[in-house]
Amino acid sequence: MHRQTLPIDQLGAWARLNNVEFNGVKIMASQGDKGSGLVMTAERSIDNPLLMTIPNDLVLSLENVWVYAKSDKHLRQVLEATGDYSRTARGAILIFLLLQVTNGATGGSIGVSNPFSEYVKFLPLRVPLPTTWNESERAIVTGTSLEAAVSAKLNGLDREITLLKEKTSSIDWCQECWWDAASGTLTLDDWKTVDAMYRSRALDLPGTGHSMVPCIDMANHASGGSTSALYETDGDGNAILVLREGKDLAPNDEVTITYGDEKGACEMLFSYGFIESTVKSARELFLDLSIPDDDPLKLAKKAVAQSAPGFRLFLRGDSTDWESSFVWLLCVNEEDGLEIKLLQKNDGERELQASWKDKEITDMSNLVKLLKLEPLWDVFALRAIITCQNRVEQQLFRLEGSKNSVDELLIIGEVDNDIRANAMQLRHLEEILLLHAYGDFETKKSQILDSPVVQQYLGATMASNPGVSEDDFS
Repeated sequence: MHRQTLPIDQLGAWARLNNVEFNGVKIMASQGDKGSGLVMTAERSIDNPLLMTIPNDLVLSLENVWVYAKSDKHLRQVLEATGDYSRTARGAILIFLLLQVTNGATGGSIGVSNPFSEYVKFLPLRVPLPTTWNESERAIVTGTSLEAAVSAKLNGLDREITLLKEKTSSIDWCQECWWDAASGTLTLDDWKTVDAMYRSRALDLPGTGHSMVPCIDMANHASGGSTSALYETDGDGNAILVLREGKDLAPNDEVTITYGDEKGACEMLFSYGFIESTVKSARELFLDLSIPDDDPLKLAKKAVAQSAPGFRLFLRGDSTDWESSFVWLLCVNEEDGLEIKLLQKNDGERELQASWKDKEITDMSNLVKLLKLEPLWDVFALRAIITCQNRVEQQLFRLEGSKNSVDELLIIGEVDNDIRANAMQLRHLEEILLLHAYGDFETKKSQILDSPVVQQYLGATMASNPGVSEDDFS
């Protein structure tokens, strides 16, 4: 779908027309690869911290999307047709953005023009999130945690646009403008674009939740002490940008916000398309896990699991740690005390109920608390450590095994220079974290193997199964 664009130097006029108030700050094109940014036009200190005010009706939130729909029948038709999806902030905002792009592509014949119909024209034609990368660029992150995240996201986006088509094909203008083989112009790439617009600019605005805030979302990221401003909500529900306490800014200084200091390198690249060049650690990553086919409770465990199938690996001080309720579910079975049975409810519906030694588990995060009370706790802990260490080792082998093909791609592939730099930085940072984690798991495993409980359990296991070794313990 064709997208119209406007130069960023015209955004100031749009802001004034829509009652956005600037207080010693302006929007301008940034140097290098940052696109646009905010810079100071006057000195500001904590005595006069207000930098910008955006009227609450310009905050693109779930609530305001439905307010716009009251006067826009095209938007209302799509929102109503998509049901529960459009009653989430992400779903409603993506549909709203798509309508604004469609409005521009059709010369205003679809939808009612509003401030965002023009605002989307100031956004970049391409947002370099990994979901928009070409095949060669995506192949560079083979063996990183980003590989699985991007694959899952692309599958999700494909399902979403398929659902959108199913729900809106019966709407005449949608069929003609979006889906018709001859006249329709909407593609998966268009859906990727509006998704990237939202994910790269969404803010968790206090009192409002996930939303897009024009002009504030032009601010670039800086972490730690380099962050110079914060976004908040004032007493009237307006979004405001204020100077961070202890910060003084002079004319031409850049105004920055944080996109999340605690986010790991993978999440930053996934959601915003970059990793800060000064970052020295991947900080955290997520590794998926699968339940073995020979587990008799495989299907039942998948049904009752309440978290993603895997574990979060992260730095805690100078060592690594992990967390996951799924791992504990993976590491115990019926002979240990886990039971998953099908219950008939009073209304005739059936549901699976998990229990540990007759204690019902309604929240899977509580399973580990029950396991810690058991005499065999050290055994269960060792199983978890071995499970996580084996997965880390598998990831390291995949990362190492992909190096030759990645090197070849960097020579012959069609790869953007900035994407190349970010992808290679991620590979390096995640390899360091994985190696660190493998060593920490080895230390923990050695310590727990000395436990009398574990030694007694292993002795009994190997006595009854002579072919089993400690290496097969998991």
